[in-house]
This record gives sequence, C-alpha cells and structure tokens, in this order.
Amino acid sequence: METSSVRRGGPGRPWWVRIAVAVTAVVALVALLARFDLVPGFDDLFGERTRDRSGPALLESLRDMHRYEAAVGNFQVVVDLEKDAAFLPDAIRGTRTLYVGAGTVGGYVDMGALDERSVTVNGDRTAATIRLPRPVLGEAALDPDRSYAVSKQRGLLDRLGDLFSDNPAGEQAVQKLAARHITEAARESGLAERAEKNTTAMLEGLLRSLGFRTVEVRYG
Repeated sequence: METSSVRRGGPGRPWWVRIAVAVTAVVALVALLARFDLVPGFDDLFGERTRDRSGPALLESLRDMHRYEAAVGNFQVVVDLEKDAAFLPDAIRGTRTLYVGAGTVGGYVDMGALDERSVTVNGDRTAATIRLPRPVLGEAALDPDRSYAVSKQRGLLDRLGDLFSDNPAGEQAVQKLAARHITEAARESGLAERAEKNTTAMLEGLLRSLGFRTVEVRYG
C-alpha cells in the first residue's frame, strides 16, 4: 500500500515562512518608494501625524499682584554639567550635558504694603513724597523656545538605565542650573537699579500730570 503525504503550501519552505518573506518584501518596497518619493502621494499616505490629546487646563488658584514690573532682563547661559562615578570610567558610568539656557528675569517694586503713611502731600498739593520698598528681582523664567540641549554623552550603564526609566535623559538638572546662573547674572547686571530708575520716572510723570510740581520718591 502506497502512502502519499500532502504538505500545505506546496513543496519547499513551509507556507508561513513564505508569507512572512512576502510581507517583509512588501514592507521594504513601500518604505523604498516613500523614502525616495518614487510614487507621488506615498509620503502623504504614510506621513507622520501629530494629535494633541491633552485634557483641559485646570485653574488651581488665583493671586492678586500688587507689583509694578519696572524692568526685564534677557539672559543666556551655556551649562556644561558633568557627573562622574568614583571608580568607573566615563564610558561605563557618567553623563555630560551641554545645554543652552535662555530666559528672563524681572525687576519689580512690591506696592502691596503701601498705606496712607507712604505718601505725604503738602498743603497746597504741589509737592509729594512717596516711600517705596526697594526693587527686587523675580525668579528666572526659562524660555523653552530658545533653550535646548547641544549634546548629551552617557556611559553604558546610564544608557541601560534610560531603557527602564520613566524620564530617560531628563534635563531637569541642567534647567535648574541654568536658571540659577541666570538669576546670579541678573543680580550683578544692574537690573534692580534700572527698575528703581524706571519706577521713579513713572511716578514722577504720573503725579506731575495731576498737578504736582515737586515729586520725591524714596526707597528703603
């Protein structure tokens, strides 16, 4: 008695291998056509689309501001942050990030504590004396459109750690360092003095428009 066996997919390779090869060939062909724009419209068909699925912004709090923003300084700093391991070479464990941070610092006068004793007016209302606190500097605000990482170097262990991290190669450390350097630069830039000068000019112009001939602004 002769026994005949029938193999699915015909002679040669199994049917599932040939299907996998065919699918791979089709995908490679499509990628090739899209890459070199051999067929018009392929780039639009397989192009990348961006969808914003963010939820609505929620208001957490409101705060009244009693400050006069008198001057704003624009700053830029190049941060070179390096972290090394004690007994391992940089190729194994260590990071180095070169980051350009750009941001602003505002100089303002807080007028929230002023009362009737802060303003003195003479009898015929031709002279006025105003007492204000000295201008202070606000916190540095980084501009995300002008701040960027130039280069990132990571050791092998750091690269492996990024694979299991929720925030791989995070830039929070260099951003904080950039904000600190910008704040220090603002303190030495004369921004507070500029804010004091602008506040004085604003108050003198305002009170003179109301009929005062002599206006004195004191700080401290």
